[in-house]
Amino acid sequence: MSENKPRRRRADADRSRTAILAAAIALLDEQPDASLERIAEAAHVTRQTVYAHFASRDVLLNAVLDELTAATLTAIDALDLDEGPALDTALRIVDLAWHLFEQHPLLLHIQPTGTQDTRHDPVTDRLERLIRRGQRTGEITRALPAPWLVTALTALGHAAGESVATGKLTPRAANKTLHTTLTRLLQPI
Repeated sequence: MSENKPRRRRADADRSRTAILAAAIALLDEQPDASLERIAEAAHVTRQTVYAHFASRDVLLNAVLDELTAATLTAIDALDLDEGPALDTALRIVDLAWHLFEQHPLLLHIQPTGTQDTRHDPVTDRLERLIRRGQRTGEITRALPAPWLVTALTALGHAAGESVATGKLTPRAANKTLHTTLTRLLQPI
């Protein structure tokens, strides 16, 4: 019976952590400055339970970013990066990321803490692999190095998100503009 207690506590802790993350994502989408106390209420746990899992608001925000990044990677991995037109697939990846921004506006407001955010690495690795494939087949320009194209693509995506966050572009206009810009950047001349 004593073996079941630790397992049960672990299962309870896992459920609490999952509930806190889900509540944080939902609440921060609506109220980017929501307090940990408000997140605890939304998760139906105590503030102490939140602190037991996340030592600070920054730790919780980074966990939220980790969760959303994992969801994005799952969606990217569902695409077949090794088949079909490379440019079309690159634009589908951009659409996946853009959909995530639309679904979770909190991403336009929270920034990761720490000196270097490595969350982009798995996404950039996949993009670089795709761009290199497109360069080999002649679908994507060879005039610029693949790592530079990935950097430019990522920076332009962030610029589009910032344009929406500051009200300079509507989400629809930003996505259309991003598609046009990336197509011109990636297509061979």
